[in-house]
Amino acid sequence: MADVLTDPALEGVPHGFSTREGLGAADILPGGELAMLQQVHSADVVTVSEAGSALARADAMVTDRRGIVLGIVTADCAPVLLADSEAGVVGAAHAGWRGAHGGVLENTVRAMEQLGARREAIVAVIGPTIAQASYEVDCAFRDQFQEADERFFLPGREGHLQFDLPAYAAYRLREAGVGRIADIGLDTYADETRFHSYRRATHRAEPTEGRQVSAIALP
Repeated sequence: MADVLTDPALEGVPHGFSTREGLGAADILPGGELAMLQQVHSADVVTVSEAGSALARADAMVTDRRGIVLGIVTADCAPVLLADSEAGVVGAAHAGWRGAHGGVLENTVRAMEQLGARREAIVAVIGPTIAQASYEVDCAFRDQFQEADERFFLPGREGHLQFDLPAYAAYRLREAGVGRIADIGLDTYADETRFHSYRRATHRAEPTEGRQVSAIALP
């Protein structure tokens, strides 16, 4: 079995965030079928009624069907797993800065609502992602955000800032009315023995194909 991280906020809901070792459907729900996406850093969400179909170009998905494992891949972007256990609805979102800024998390909550979930009953967990101390950006990056988002930036070296992606994702979830939000709090960039990091690999001129898998399913 792969090295799978879980969060007590999703207790009773089959889920997991992988490390470099990877993750398969059997690690989450034996007998389940894994549904994946062709991720494009969008705000698009699809509703999955059966696994095994052609990969949709989107960055989040939701389902109310048992036996389907929703899986996304990340390597610094924030993986967000969501569940309304009472309604029997789960979701998974790939929230890089573009997707989060564009509304992928709000769209995921909205898609879950359409399947019967209630915003205040949704639990969301942010998995391993690049932390603020590791996420250097320039002023042109910051200028794409609203003035109210200044709190997610700290001064860095000259002409640069440090962006807090997990805090920004949590803020967008709170603004969407999600009832409970948790954060695994692990930095993909800093922990090279445990996680792939696209940014770290780029800085070192190493191969950038490595990804973590995050997945969730109904019990």
